[in-house]
Amino acid sequence: MKSPLYSLFFILIATTHLHSQVTVLYQLKKDSSGFELTEAGASLLAALPLKCIVQQYPNKTGHVVNNDSDQVNSSPRQLHPVFYGCFDWHSSVHGHWMLVTLLKKFPQLTQAAQVRALLNNAFTAANIQEEINYFNKPLASSFERTYGWAWLLKLDEELYSWNDADAQRWHQLLNPLSARIISLWKAFLPKQTYPNRTGVHPNTAFGLGLALDYARALRDSVFEKMLTTAALRLYANDKNAPSLWEPDGSDFFSPGLEEADLMARIFPRKSFSVWFNHFFSAAALKHVTLLPVVSDRTDLQIVHLDGLCFSRSWCMRNIAAVLPGTDDRKRILRRAAMQHLQTALPNVVSGNYGGEHWLASFAVFALLN
Repeated sequence: MKSPLYSLFFILIATTHLHSQVTVLYQLKKDSSGFELTEAGASLLAALPLKCIVQQYPNKTGHVVNNDSDQVNSSPRQLHPVFYGCFDWHSSVHGHWMLVTLLKKFPQLTQAAQVRALLNNAFTAANIQEEINYFNKPLASSFERTYGWAWLLKLDEELYSWNDADAQRWHQLLNPLSARIISLWKAFLPKQTYPNRTGVHPNTAFGLGLALDYARALRDSVFEKMLTTAALRLYANDKNAPSLWEPDGSDFFSPGLEEADLMARIFPRKSFSVWFNHFFSAAALKHVTLLPVVSDRTDLQIVHLDGLCFSRSWCMRNIAAVLPGTDDRKRILRRAAMQHLQTALPNVVSGNYGGEHWLASFAVFALLN
């Protein structure tokens, strides 16, 4: 009997407005190397950020109150007129990235006009300036460091690389905020003595990876040099990743795989293989290919483990791509990447806001990057 891993289609059961529908959202690529998003799938997933990007509450602002007056006019939308929805700033940012990415890939997306209207309303010079002003507040220079910073640059990179008049205008409007983020990152990198090896937002390797993609896409050689220098200083001599301890109970990143995914961007292929040989033991690598157990998707921390499936998937696929063709780990990682993706995709549209406000972005990133 053929394994369901290699079935041409699989069915995602989605709950929307209290009604269930069965829709073919993804299909196997012709070369069987992975799954690809269908236009129907893009439309269903786009509905999630379209709803939550303009949903102000519930909200976890992460706002530092400096004095009594700092609590006046401090609703999420007042603090962040662009990125106020989807529960927190970073989820709003990667929700915007996801909508841009889907519209770029599927120009005839059902919600195309709605997406363009939303972005036109959000990306104004005044709104972007307010976002910049927030980072200039006392004690706010480390706000969203570096997870939110990374997604902001990813959003701007997506706009920059899109040959579309609206996208180029949005890029020009967003660029001053990107410049502010880059200035903060440049100030931080020389004093980052140790990396954050966590499985959640502050993970250093994930942030450096997305920032490096941005720097290369926009040909910012100064920023690129700072990022690669920092990555080599922080990670080049690492050995024996303690991946048998993964995951923690609220992880949506694998610290070991994120680090390897970053170094695969930096080392030449032969050098990476040597580094990877010392970094992941066979037992550690086998361990991170095992699917995580998600016991309660209504719990905002436990549901992170669905995201772990997606991030592991894109890391394993990227690492496999640079390993030699004769390396058995290439096949192991590719197969595990598909298993993780196939397992997590049906859980994106769960009806629970704890996952729905962000998981679709991770799913799209895993499918398209």
